Amino acid sequence: MPSVQKLLDQIRKGAYDATFGKLYSKEDVVITKQKERYCEALEDFERLFGKDREVHLYSAPGRTEIGGNHTDHNNGVVMAAAVNLDIIAVVAKNDENVIRVHSKGFAGTDVVSLADLSVVEKEKGKSASLIRGMAAGIQREGGKIGGFDAYTTSDVLRGSGLSSSAAFEVVVGAILNGEYNQNAFSAVKIAQLSQYAENVFFGKPSGLMDQTACSVGSAIMIDFKNPDAPLVEEVHFDLEKHGYFLCITDTKGSHADLTDDYAAIRREMESVAEFFGKKVLREVDEDDFWKQIAELRTKLGDRAVLRAAHFFAECHRARALCSAAAEDRFDDFRKLILMGGHSSFEYNQNAYSIRHPQQQGVSIGLAVSQHVLKEHGAWRLQGGGFAGTIQAFVPKDLLKAYCDAMEKCFGEHSCYVLNVRNYGAVEVTEHL
Repeated sequence: MPSVQKLLDQIRKGAYDATFGKLYSKEDVVITKQKERYCEALEDFERLFGKDREVHLYSAPGRTEIGGNHTDHNNGVVMAAAVNLDIIAVVAKNDENVIRVHSKGFAGTDVVSLADLSVVEKEKGKSASLIRGMAAGIQREGGKIGGFDAYTTSDVLRGSGLSSSAAFEVVVGAILNGEYNQNAFSAVKIAQLSQYAENVFFGKPSGLMDQTACSVGSAIMIDFKNPDAPLVEEVHFDLEKHGYFLCITDTKGSHADLTDDYAAIRREMESVAEFFGKKVLREVDEDDFWKQIAELRTKLGDRAVLRAAHFFAECHRARALCSAAAEDRFDDFRKLILMGGHSSFEYNQNAYSIRHPQQQGVSIGLAVSQHVLKEHGAWRLQGGGFAGTIQAFVPKDLLKAYCDAMEKCFGEHSCYVLNVRNYGAVEVTEHL
């Protein structure tokens, strides 16, 4: 293992430039920024945990949903992708059977004793619970665990729909996997253990899409037909090759008081499934659904029917998006994004809350996107909807105009320029 000072010297001399180019962007300005970021993290680690430590560097990306909006909770199909915003960790093993993690921007250091891997009620909702849960999950699966000291810094935007919590879980899993298990656990298994940590120890009933995208990397299709063992198909996807960038815009809407709106989507989809004697829509024959439209409308109401129609079409689109990406048919990919965006707005109806029709930031963001990009890009809402972020695929020659328009509408630093990252959680010091 290299020392902090050796790594600082190597990074400053350009030994990791190629690795940073693969993880973030080949642009010189981005590589320079990452060199500064990693060096600062190494120096902060040394200040917190002492000099002359031998360390490794780890990275886990954030993620974005590309297709399959609101299909996972009914065992559908999703396309997601890792992005080139990440959490990085400077890590040194210790022999104290204790994990210490200090995260930039947060007060204090999380300290977790590995002597007690039971659920701690007072830790629920806190990052220490995720650390304890990851260690417990790996041990439960027959893996080895041990102590380490880590300093982390993240540019995965909190509350942006890019899954900062999943990135944290996954990087902790990657550290334990790399430092103590010779990477014996697959990326999908690390994702499943991350979900276990979040569900059981953190106390949040999350799905598996976020963790899988962060852990596996690249663009992926996830088929949740069997939610206990989802099928994951990885697709190499290079936006830069086509001269496009992924833009995420925070429309600054509040998620407060939207719980009922989110819950209604799942409830109404499952009411259609129940009509056919099934638990979730994935178990319903699509042809039977279309044959029973009249009776469904009478018994369940039109919105439930429209949301079910969205589910079936969106699952097909998620598969088609992955095929278009894998076969390098970017124009088809772009058209499918637009179709999915229309379906979410018109059929799934999660662009705004009908209880607050005067608050339509997502709708405004989509309208501005269409005005600027016209036939040259693609745009859609992502995630839960009703408020929050939208996504756009923007050609390089319109990038500045697009960002300027979005930030004029939603404020400075509301539009983030990203790219799909073809690597999941990795040990950076191994070079890629």
